[in-house]
Amino acid sequence: AARVLHGLGAEVTVVNDGDDARARAQADELAALGVTVRLGDGDTLPAGTELVVTAPGWRPDKPLIAAAAAAGVEVYGDVELAWRLRGPDAAPWLAVTGTNGKTTTVRILACILEAAGLRTAAVGNIGVSLLDVVMGDEPHDVLAVELSSYQLHWSTSLRAHSAAVLNLAPDHLDWHGSMEAYAADKGRFYEGNVVACVYNVADPATEHL
Repeated sequence: AARVLHGLGAEVTVVNDGDDARARAQADELAALGVTVRLGDGDTLPAGTELVVTAPGWRPDKPLIAAAAAAGVEVYGDVELAWRLRGPDAAPWLAVTGTNGKTTTVRILACILEAAGLRTAAVGNIGVSLLDVVMGDEPHDVLAVELSSYQLHWSTSLRAHSAAVLNLAPDHLDWHGSMEAYAADKGRFYEGNVVACVYNVADPATEHL
């Protein structure tokens, strides 16, 4: 996200709670591009910030996130950033979430699409950055997208071609605060889908969403 925004001409400050060898190596890489990096302090909102792109795992009650919300600064994740930066002729997203089985299902979905002769990629929470795919030069007909509840929480305008929620069980409740909040973030998946909302008949909670 930092590289992409910097490449688009934004003035970027990266903040990181950590200050270990890995964090310093990443900081050196970004600093070489001209990105400002602040290590060991992920709680203070940099002065003049107009947009926060958060790591998915950062909770909404983190001081920096809360300060941004109080100041009226938009906060979203890398998935939301990728969605907003995609071009007018961008490949549609077939999206999958669920407490269990997301990665396996997305890999199967990508295989089905490839067997149908479509140019595709398995992306998102599966390990391939959506930003790299959306901003890259390789053409795609459709994307098989795995998204976690964290990523969904920070994706407010995502409107997939179709989306499937595989199952719903208590998970990450320390992050979401309650089962209801966790389910609500999963349910956001179905908002504004262009073609289909796919649920699991063996899991009534997914139909309820």
